[in-house]
Amino acid sequence: MLFGCGVAACMIDLFVFHLGLHWHHFYDRSTPGVALTADGFFHAFGWFITVWALFLLADLRRWATVRWPRWCAAVITGTGLFQLFDGVVDHKLLRIHQIRYGVDLLPYDVTWITASLVLLGLGALGLRRYPHAQPRSQPRRD
Repeated sequence: MLFGCGVAACMIDLFVFHLGLHWHHFYDRSTPGVALTADGFFHAFGWFITVWALFLLADLRRWATVRWPRWCAAVITGTGLFQLFDGVVDHKLLRIHQIRYGVDLLPYDVTWITASLVLLGLGALGLRRYPHAQPRSQPRRD
């Protein structure tokens, strides 16, 4: 799930909405300089989470057989969790940014939250379908 959160933060939100479309920054309630600085910290934090998740995956591979379908389901769940948190907490409760400015937000918010819930549902189905891996008695040495 952590990897999904990192991918959602670094790849989807930052590259698509912040850098590509220029729709918003992580913190839009101040000057453009502050917004860019906030994006930088957000980007660094997203990559930190992504790399941390990969270290956890490497450790898991030492102690158990990784069930890739379950891992993919966890990534999808993490992506949905991040998007839902961003859409509800960042956009609506804290109002540190919105998806877009100068437009009717309702279609964007509905799309954002619906996509989050779909990702969460798909991830939860996958996690339910694919059980946990059995741990090894000894760590793998390769």
